[in-house]
Amino acid sequence: MERIAVLIPCYNESQTVTKVVADWRSKLPEATIYVYDNNSTDGTGDLALKAGAVVKKCYQQGKGNVVRKMFQEVEAQCYIIVDGDDTYPAEAGRKMAEEVLEHDADMVIGDRLSSTYFQENKRPFHNFGNALVRKAINWIFACDISDIMTGYRAFSYRFVKAFPVLSQGFEIETEMTIFAVDKNMRIVNEIIDYRDRPQGSVSKLNTYSDGVKVLLTIARLFKDYRPAYFFGLVSLLLVLLATCFFVPVLADFIKSGVVDKIPTLIVCGFTVLSAIISLFSVIIIQSEKNQ
Repeated sequence: MERIAVLIPCYNESQTVTKVVADWRSKLPEATIYVYDNNSTDGTGDLALKAGAVVKKCYQQGKGNVVRKMFQEVEAQCYIIVDGDDTYPAEAGRKMAEEVLEHDADMVIGDRLSSTYFQENKRPFHNFGNALVRKAINWIFACDISDIMTGYRAFSYRFVKAFPVLSQGFEIETEMTIFAVDKNMRIVNEIIDYRDRPQGSVSKLNTYSDGVKVLLTIARLFKDYRPAYFFGLVSLLLVLLATCFFVPVLADFIKSGVVDKIPTLIVCGFTVLSAIISLFSVIIIQSEKNQ
C-alpha cells in the first residue's frame, strides 16, 4: 500500500496539467501522482504521462464517476484529490497529508471560501452558489463546514473504502461532505489560497444545470440521512400551505354561509391528507430506529 496518493481527475486540462503534476512532484516527491483522464480530446493524458504522472482512463463521463474509479483502484494510507486546473496550491498538500497520517483525520477540507476565493473567482453566480450550499448544509445537518464544494481534499483509507459514491458529476463534493458529517468522522479545515483559472482555461462546471443537480443532491441526502426531519418538515409545509388557502374559504363561509370555492376546499383536504401521511412516515421511521 502506498503512503500518499495524489489523485487528479482531468477532462481537457491540457493547458494546466503539466504544471499541476510538476508542482506536486516538487512539493510532495514521495507521493504517487495519478491523473485520471475522463475522455479528454486535447491530449491531457499524454501531457500528464510526459510530466511523470501515472495516467489511467475513466470512460464514464462525470467527476463522480472518476472519483468512484479512483477510490476503487488506488490503495493508499492517505489520498489527496485536487483538480487539474491549477487553481489549488500544491504547497498545502503536505500539511493536509500530515493531518490524515499523524492526527487521524478522515477528511481534510481545502477551504477556499475563508481566504481568496471570492476575490479570485470571476463567476459571481458561483460565489452565490457556494455560499448558498454551505449555509443549507450547515443548517440541515447541524454542522459547521467552511467550504462544501472545494475540489481539494485529503482522505484517510478508512473514509475512502467506506464511502459509497452515488453521484455522477460535480455533486460528488457535497455527497462526500454530508457522508463524513453523518458518520461522525473527523473533519479538519485547512485554509488554502485559491487562484482563478489561467486565461484560456475553461471551467467544466455549468453554473445552472450543475447547480440544480447539487441542490437536488442535498434534498436527496437530507431525505436519506435525516428522514424524520425531512418528512416532518414536509408535513409542516403542507399544513401551512393548506391553511393559507383554507382561511379565505372559511372567512367567506362565515360571512355568507356558502362555500363558493369548492375546488379549493377539496385541494386543501388532499393537502392535509398528504401532511398526515408524511407525519406517519416520521412515526414509522422513529419506531424502526428505536427497535
